[in-house]
Parts: sequence; structure tokens; C-alpha cells
Amino acid sequence: MDFQYDAKTQELRESLLDFMDNHVHPAEPIFHEQLATLEDRWAWDSVPVLAELRAAARERGLWNLFLPGDHGAGLTNVQYAPLAEITGRCIHLAPPSLNCAAPDTGNMEVLAQFGTDEQKERWLQPLLAGEIRSAFAMTEPAVASSDATNISTRIERDGGQYVINGRKWWITGAMNPNCEIFILMGKTDPNADRHRQQSMILVPRDTPGVSVERGMEVFGYDDREHGGHAELTLTDVRVPVENLIAGEGDGFGIAQARLGPGRIHHCMRAIGSAERAIEMMCARADERIAFGKPLAEQGVIRDWIAESRVRLEQLRLLVLKTAWLMDTVGNKGAHTEIQAIKIATPSTVQWILDKAIQLYGGAGLSQDFSLAYAYAVNRTLRFADGPDEVHKNALAKAELRRQREAR
Repeated sequence: MDFQYDAKTQELRESLLDFMDNHVHPAEPIFHEQLATLEDRWAWDSVPVLAELRAAARERGLWNLFLPGDHGAGLTNVQYAPLAEITGRCIHLAPPSLNCAAPDTGNMEVLAQFGTDEQKERWLQPLLAGEIRSAFAMTEPAVASSDATNISTRIERDGGQYVINGRKWWITGAMNPNCEIFILMGKTDPNADRHRQQSMILVPRDTPGVSVERGMEVFGYDDREHGGHAELTLTDVRVPVENLIAGEGDGFGIAQARLGPGRIHHCMRAIGSAERAIEMMCARADERIAFGKPLAEQGVIRDWIAESRVRLEQLRLLVLKTAWLMDTVGNKGAHTEIQAIKIATPSTVQWILDKAIQLYGGAGLSQDFSLAYAYAVNRTLRFADGPDEVHKNALAKAELRRQREAR
């Protein structure tokens, strides 16, 4: 593995860092001011300053960087990883400015890889252009969704249509009125093999029977900066059979394909969030006086800063190794490392953010700084794309098997 950025990555990094310094960070307070004045509080992508940022990003070639192949920028995981880290420094504004925000990114990957030509024309193209938003409807309140095979929403064939009935929640982005399409996962055949029962299907938001029940909060934050998280009910929702993605029973496999790159993206953005937190810790430690001397001269503070740097450097190397493996041996070959970064990243970044909040005192808990919100966002990553415990269990089983085979 080569630790030096190639010429293309270095060029994009320099352009993105300049874009962040001169456009994104200065726009942060403006974004929040404009967001507060919206008639529809969930239409976060309608604020004027975001439109300006998106136009500037496109002009600089900083658009759809996440997506490999002809549909996107054609970057490898190793090339995109350091760019995703930079956007993580302003998680609510930088990714959407570059059209690199979840869940749209994962949905575009699904459509690019598994969609028909008609599905790509109808939904992928406007998503690539940033004209609409989307959501991914998998998690359900009535079952333990850590086991995706538990999904109970039914997708039943009726002639030339599928009829959908079920309940979903934590559907990120679905509160946004500009979210026009859901990729929904449900069961087409409850009697098939447990990994062949599920299918994915495209459900337009305005389809009769689709009801957005409420927005949900994370530690008191409504996350409207991301379009919120919705609870949905689907009652006798009918869509054409052409809306099925791939074939019946392919849903679980598609979900796994979707989550691989998404985990790299989440992890690198989280590292960017932690990097910004360390910068904030050092600045605060230098300027604040307690018991007659700067916090920077307090031994415990120095210990936190040193531990934060060591832990973050270890984490970054693991994530970059995983990205390299995904590029060289594929997602299946990198499965153990993908699980490892999903386990390690949220807990490590959470530890760093916790120390930053502690250093800032009461201010760290307030809305005046980004730390409390970053903590809430990062804490959700220990559930998103599968909880820690599921990944630890699977990783341990694979390690035991590998060791037994080696004996």
C-alpha cells in the first residue's frame, strides 16, 4: 500500500480544502440563519446558500466524487477516502454541497449498479444532477432490525403491480418535501431461504397509501439539516412491477453491496469530525485559564490531546487499508476490515468528541459550538449500517474459522 496521494487525489484535496476554507465554513452561520426562516422547516436543501455552494462545487469539478465509474467522478475508494474526511469537518453542509450526502449516495450506487435503464433515466439522473432527494426505507419499529432478515413489510405481486404494506422508521431524509423516491426493502417470499426472502423496490413518495407519520429526534436534535428521520406507514401501496430493483429475493444481497462503500464514507467523514474536534481542543486549551494557568498546561488535558492524536492516526490507517483492500481484492475480500472499521470508528471518534466536550465545559454542551451535535451524529453510527455487536459477532466468527483452518 502506497501512503502517498496520487496526483489526482492531491489535486482534488487542494481544491476541496480551498473550497471548504473559502466557501463552506464561512457559509455555516448563513446556512443556519436561512434554515430558521424556511416555511417548510424540513426543506433544508432549499436554502439559497446551499444552492450557491452546489454551483461553486460543480464549477470546480467537486461533484459526485463518491461514485465510481462513468456515472460519477470515477475515483477509487483510496482516492475518495481523504476527500470524504475533509467533508466530515462540516457534516451537515459539505457533503450535500458536493452531492455526496447519504442516503442519496447509497441510493445512487444501488441504481447505478442494479437499476434498469428506465430506472436510471427516471431516478438516477435527477439524483446525480442534485434535482431531487431520496430515502432508503429498511428499518422497522416492530422487529429487531439489526437482523435484516427480520424485515416484515410485505411486497406482494398482484398482476402487473406490487402491493406494499408495512411500517418503517428512522428513514433519513424522508421528511424533506424534495425527497421524491424511496428505495424500500420488504419481503416478497416469507417461505424462501432467509437471505432470499427480501426484495427492493422503488416507491415514489406521492404514491397513494404512503404516509409520513412523524419526524424523529436523536438526543433532542431533529436533524432537519439532513431532511430529518421519518416514521412511515404503507397501506396497500401499489407500484408497477417495473419498479422492482433486480429480481425478487435480491434485496439482501443489494443491501450488502450498498453498505460496503457507505461504511467507508461514514468512517472517513467521522474521522474528519474528530480532526476538527482536536483542533478545537487545542485552541480552547491555549486560550482558557483555570487555576492560574492555561488548560494546555494541565497534565490531564495534554493526556487527552495526545491520546486523541494517537487513536485518530491508528483509525485513519485502518480505514485507508480497508479502502485499499476494497480497491484491490473487492468488498468481499475486505469484509473483515470493513467490519473492523465499523466497530472501531464510532467508538474512537465518540471518545475524542467526549474529551473535547469535557474540555469546553458547559459550552461544549451548548448550541454555540459543533461538538454536541457532532457527538449525537456520531453516536448514531453505532447503529447505522448495523450495530457494533452484530459486526463484532460476525468478525469473531470469521476469525475463529480462519484460525481453525490454519491449525
